[in-house]
Amino acid sequence: MIYTDLTKKALCISFEAHKRQIDKGGMPYVYHPYHLAEQMDDEYSVCVALLHDVVEDTSIKLSDLRKYGFPDAVIEAVGAMTHADGVPYMEYVAGIKKNPIARKVKLADLRHNSDLSRLSAIDEKTAARIEKYRKAIDFLSED
Repeated sequence: MIYTDLTKKALCISFEAHKRQIDKGGMPYVYHPYHLAEQMDDEYSVCVALLHDVVEDTSIKLSDLRKYGFPDAVIEAVGAMTHADGVPYMEYVAGIKKNPIARKVKLADLRHNSDLSRLSAIDEKTAARIEKYRKAIDFLSED
């Protein structure tokens, strides 16, 4: 992970936002954004990886990230990765594809979310979700 003042701020916000959440495999959710951040190779993508679910899954808003001093590029990428209610999934993914930072982080996100070893059981709902993720990975991987 790249450690700068900005990424350290994102690290702390991610921890506070997700510290009481549990993922589908029963692990502390905060490990997920940390895992993604470890794969990123620049300051802004590390921030987006750490913050990618805070707006969608917590009470933090994009305007809060602006108040915390994150640059527009980070806020726009986090915004692109925030799946708004009522937006069809592949339409949401198409929006992500337009933002290079969001695209890079979302591909890492989808791959981590598709790692079946993280789960203790795989049911039909899980299989359908993994197939949806596979289609999104294929779409985002196209030039």
